[in-house]
Amino acid sequence: MENEKLFELVTKIYSEMQEGFEELKEEIRENKASTTKIESKIENDITSKLEALFDGHIQNTHQLERIEKEVLKHDEIILRRIQ
Repeated sequence: MENEKLFELVTKIYSEMQEGFEELKEEIRENKASTTKIESKIENDITSKLEALFDGHIQNTHQLERIEKEVLKHDEIILRRIQ
């Protein structure tokens, strides 16, 4: 009789543990799916936005270089007139 109660208790504990493991497995699956969505968003949205920002920075740099060249030309002209 004592063995039967012990067996039932062990069986119940084992069953509860299996249910807990299944719940954990499901949560892990959900987290993996969520992580995949986040990775996709980073790759598609954020990466393209960073590339656009970088391209804009390059364009601004080129424009500043052109402006600087023009200003230097005018500086030379102004310096010649002063002398």
